[in-house]
Amino acid sequence: MPKNTILITGAAGEIGHALVKQLSADNQNRVITLDLVDLPADLNGSAEHHQGSVTDPELMAEIIQGNQVTTIYHLAALLSTSAERYPHKAHQVNVGGTTLLLELAAFQSQASGVPVKFIFPSSMAVYGMPDLDTKARFPAVPESDWLFPTTMYGVNKLYCELLGDYYSSHYKQLAEEPQVMLDFRALRFPGLISAFTVPTGGTSDYGPEMLHAAAQGKPYACFVRPDASIAFMAMPDAIKSLLLIAEAPAASLSRRAYNVTSFSLSAEEFRQEVLKSFSDAQISYQPHRQRQGIVDSWPVGIDDTAARQDWDWQPEYDLQRCFEEYLVPNIKKRYQIPA
Repeated sequence: MPKNTILITGAAGEIGHALVKQLSADNQNRVITLDLVDLPADLNGSAEHHQGSVTDPELMAEIIQGNQVTTIYHLAALLSTSAERYPHKAHQVNVGGTTLLLELAAFQSQASGVPVKFIFPSSMAVYGMPDLDTKARFPAVPESDWLFPTTMYGVNKLYCELLGDYYSSHYKQLAEEPQVMLDFRALRFPGLISAFTVPTGGTSDYGPEMLHAAAQGKPYACFVRPDASIAFMAMPDAIKSLLLIAEAPAASLSRRAYNVTSFSLSAEEFRQEVLKSFSDAQISYQPHRQRQGIVDSWPVGIDDTAARQDWDWQPEYDLQRCFEEYLVPNIKKRYQIPA
């Protein structure tokens, strides 16, 4: 059997797509994927794909225990806007699915005597700033502060972080025999911006929605105020951070959940960046009260000092590189716009 047997849930999404490509390129890895849908055609042969739900206990046990999985990238989730519309379903998927995987990974760790690595993408949605004045006074929030989420998605993510710590540090603590714990590692992402996927279901998606609409010559009404400010990151940096934290020696990690980020800007600043490349873009503002309230509860920025110190995290795409080298060229290519 290869050195690493890796399971990627939610593998048909863009993060999963990139992870499958990179991890399957190493012949020391055996990659197993799971999603509700088939993998994109260009990934055919890259992984052993299973179509199904992370909430299916029989399927998940068959995959994890039947294949002696050594690393899990658990990407499958119901995102923020969708989670608010369907909170019960969000809890079933985001918490129930994660708990099931943690339990199976903990069992696998004990059975093999080797901790299973469990890589979990969390979110800045775990934070809850009480008002705009407080948000302005704390522009870069560390991991331990303002953990008062106001959304089902944020509550789900924070709870799963705590579950991950439990399964990694305290699982079956009353057992007479010492337990081999799994190795849970979480990243709290800011708003992720992709040039290749049209955004759906995320409350931070107003930024990339501006870009995709502008490239298609469609008018766009932004659902937050011009001054609404949060942190963002280019999708390639999200992939990079997941791979880096998975590779980091356990002894170098000082915490279970780390912030990672790149740059912060307001909706109007995002609009101005779009106009630099799409001068005819028709972008207006039509704030949605509830979605605006969610964005207002998220911090302007998140402090990723711990990640930089513990495992040498450093984003490759600042604001300028993100737009000029990643977003604009690839979006123009997507919509067949001359460079």
